[in-house]
Amino acid sequence: MIGKHTVKIGNSKLKYEFTINRNITILKGDSATGKTTLVEMIREYYENNTLSGITLESDVPCRTLEGRDWSVLLPTIQNSIVFIDEENDFLRTLEFAEAIRGSSNYYVIVTREGLPYLPYSVDEIYGIRESGKYAGLKHVYNEFYKIYHPEKINELPSIDSVIVEDTNSGYEFFSSLTVDGYPEVISSEGKSGVFAKIMENTGKKCLIVADGAAFGSEIDRVMKQITDNDDIILFLPESFEWLLLKSGLIDGNRVQDILQSPELYIRSEDYFSWERYFTALLIEETKDTYMQYSKRKLNPVYLHALEKKSILKAMEKAGELFDQNQSKTAL
Repeated sequence: MIGKHTVKIGNSKLKYEFTINRNITILKGDSATGKTTLVEMIREYYENNTLSGITLESDVPCRTLEGRDWSVLLPTIQNSIVFIDEENDFLRTLEFAEAIRGSSNYYVIVTREGLPYLPYSVDEIYGIRESGKYAGLKHVYNEFYKIYHPEKINELPSIDSVIVEDTNSGYEFFSSLTVDGYPEVISSEGKSGVFAKIMENTGKKCLIVADGAAFGSEIDRVMKQITDNDDIILFLPESFEWLLLKSGLIDGNRVQDILQSPELYIRSEDYFSWERYFTALLIEETKDTYMQYSKRKLNPVYLHALEKKSILKAMEKAGELFDQNQSKTAL
């Protein structure tokens, strides 16, 4: 499946309206906020259609997935939005993650805890809020609201260390920005190692760079640690490859069109997360050119002065930190 899909569902007392942008959307929040009610409405409408007293508007089918026979039912569902409540233990298993890899469906998952086997975006984690109050025959309209933003930037006069999720190209790039080994660049060797590196660097002014497109399962514990800590900056671009594409170093209107509306180009059955798509796109767009990209080993051209400037500019405020730290360099 591809593209954005808007769902409107409700009964005489309650109505939800929201838009799904990617293959995995996380719905979270405290009890009694309407998450389970939404899933129950989807289930009831599917079972009884309009006899349920529920109306549903969607350009694709909406289904629920639950119970011990989930793995038998899932292969029969295609090109649909599948809603799953947190009471289903299979959500937290590797088996489930492997089962939905390559799926043509989009998934809306209710959960209050991180799901480490699923590569979901920090930008697709939502809660439910009421945008009106029920009175008489008026509906209560609910909409999704974003819990996390794609970056958290504080004002720091300098940074002591940079913690990067990447171990290859991204790590090479940020290491090239140091002056006499300062700031220190540390690889967390994957998203699950970011939290540990934050704890190891307590008391230092840190910039943390991770792939926002797949960092959703880690964001809770990281945010709890840094929310009240003004010495830590969390920068979560879609991926390092996305930054290179955004920098304008790759010629052509096609790339900019894709970056403007990625959901129109990224098929859920082909890419489990957007970071993988942006890597494939960058490799494709630079193939057989002097800017040919490899994730394993960074092409030295990306480390030239002008190219580094363009990439730092794409980082916006996070990139400005390196200018502050390196005012005497020739970047």
